[in-house]
Amino acid sequence: MPRVEVSGPPIDIERKRTLVREITKLIVDTYQVPASLAIVIIRENPPENIGIGGFLLADRPIEKTE
Repeated sequence: MPRVEVSGPPIDIERKRTLVREITKLIVDTYQVPASLAIVIIRENPPENIGIGGFLLADRPIEKTE
């Protein structure tokens, strides 16, 4: 059974549904297996649990994305 683990910041349930649906489609297309065999695991990491360059993400200024 193919398994994909995604690690990132917390997201709402609707975005999780979309993420799982789209990743499952890729697994099915790539591995040629039924969707029932595709496993997607989402690991949420709040900014206070991630450090980059010696600093917590929670302490870094927020970057605007457009």
